[in-house]
Amino acid sequence: MAVSALGVLGRAVALVGDAVSAVRRRGEPRQQALGTAPAIPPARPQGSLPTLKMPTARGWSEGRTPVAAPGLQVNAFAIGLKHPRWIHVLPGGDVLVAEALTVPGGIRSVFDYAMIATMQRAGAIGPSPNRITRLRDADGDGVAEIRATFLEGLNQPFGMALVGDRFYVGNTDAVVAFSWSADGPAVKGPGQPIARFKPGGHWTRSLLASPDGRRLYVGVGSLSNIGEHGMAAEEGRAAIWELDLERGSARIFASGLRNPVGLAWEPTTGSLWTVVNERDGLGDETPPDYLTSVQDGGFYGWPYCYWGRTVDSRVPQDPAMVARALTPDYALGGHTASLGLCWVPEGTLPGFPAGMAVGQHGSWNRSTLSGYRVVHVPFADGRPAGPPRDVLTGFLSPDERESWGRPVGVALGPDGSLLVADDVGDAIWRVTGAGPRRGP
Repeated sequence: MAVSALGVLGRAVALVGDAVSAVRRRGEPRQQALGTAPAIPPARPQGSLPTLKMPTARGWSEGRTPVAAPGLQVNAFAIGLKHPRWIHVLPGGDVLVAEALTVPGGIRSVFDYAMIATMQRAGAIGPSPNRITRLRDADGDGVAEIRATFLEGLNQPFGMALVGDRFYVGNTDAVVAFSWSADGPAVKGPGQPIARFKPGGHWTRSLLASPDGRRLYVGVGSLSNIGEHGMAAEEGRAAIWELDLERGSARIFASGLRNPVGLAWEPTTGSLWTVVNERDGLGDETPPDYLTSVQDGGFYGWPYCYWGRTVDSRVPQDPAMVARALTPDYALGGHTASLGLCWVPEGTLPGFPAGMAVGQHGSWNRSTLSGYRVVHVPFADGRPAGPPRDVLTGFLSPDERESWGRPVGVALGPDGSLLVADDVGDAIWRVTGAGPRRGP
């Protein structure tokens, strides 16, 4: 079905979805499934018509910003971008922003139709800009006054990594390497694909280089919700891949991760961590999205089970795979769409200890909204050590019918601030400690 047809019927789907959500809300829990031992409600399969609730995308009116936590302040580092999703900071301090949109694919079910129509209303689907923009704060006032196109003509770019004289981009269908130079034009010549992936479905391809620069890790999400198109279509997906940059080889590092997006290193243990979007259609808090360390060869359950070995009865089962499933480390609440992830050293955000910042894009498949914020998970001795705390909120109107923004990627800025990509607000926000502001 064409996008135009979706636009005609989208409001009808939204009204039906809101009515269904209102009925289901009566029996849904109010407490989020959070932490290392979350209380996860029993599954309540929603059938062919999922619960739908997502605000209409409006963007920010002049002078409005997200709300920073007490002791912090926020300003616009850059505005007027086109659906900025991910951030990479270069050694010299320039900030790269990947701008891309979900491209509508084939519709095979009522679930697919409802999801795409809802995403269109939320401003999350359409023609993709397919570029990376370079931002520079030359005068140090916390606002990027210099902007230029860094790369264009890409295919839904997302993750970025600079390793030696090679700059890597995670397009939806391939990781592409460009020659890099610190002098003159930064990237030269056409990109060379070094690993290819199936596009469609969860299309983002996050990248993280190993500390020694020898390997590149790639987050590759599933095609579907619970493997409903068959597991052959999911081959190589729902996984984190490891690319050996010296040997040119690739392998699956960990699997059973429905949609692993943000990747980060925890410095105390040197472990790889990720945030994962779990499956839809089982209730507001079932199962929770999660933050977890990633074991080499580990299997995390998708699609057969969740949060350890809780079986999903909608899926044809494989008992051997269920027996292998690892329990994630830390629940982030149901359907928060936790996408962004970065390590935050102690002292970065006054009043916050060392830990992980998480950009929560926000829910669509639950009767009451969740996410739509940036949170901080404290760590001690290499492990999560306490409840999450809000860093940035205020992305929703008070009645939750409109969204002014939706946070995605998070990264440490060149000045030690926290940068947040906002793909509905078309902005990059800069979070620092409260105090006298520099510049406008």
